[in-house]
Amino acid sequence: MISSTAKDDALGTRFHDLMEKVVRWLPFGLSRVVAPSFLGFAAINGFTFGVDLLLLAGLRSGLGLPVPLAFTIAYVLAFGLSFVLNRALNFRSHAPVGPQAGLYAVAILLNYLAFILGVGSALTAIGLQYLLSRVVAGACEAAFMYSVMRWIIFRESR
Repeated sequence: MISSTAKDDALGTRFHDLMEKVVRWLPFGLSRVVAPSFLGFAAINGFTFGVDLLLLAGLRSGLGLPVPLAFTIAYVLAFGLSFVLNRALNFRSHAPVGPQAGLYAVAILLNYLAFILGVGSALTAIGLQYLLSRVVAGACEAAFMYSVMRWIIFRESR
């Protein structure tokens, strides 16, 4: 019987290999500057951002929750999923999860305050539709979160 850790490792290896193959096919010399982990982050977080938007639409339009509460609930659930997928598939980390989860919690709190509530709520307050506000905030948070995940949370110890 194969352990769940061995299955996760195999899946993470396959995911990383796929990202390396895709990066090699990037045009205009991008293959020399785009890291496979960046492409993996983009794929995983593109998926979890879709989950975030679906949850947001359901919470705001479906249940009628206030924008800040709907943003918060959707955000926490989607970023929990992002942490699990990035840890296992993209960064293939075997470091203790506790310290990583603590660093991640600090990063998402900062990200949440600056981009989700700050940018997202401000854009909604000045009249931009709430889903479009979330998309703009998402572009800002992507750069921040990739940097934090790659160089702080899931950094390789040498």
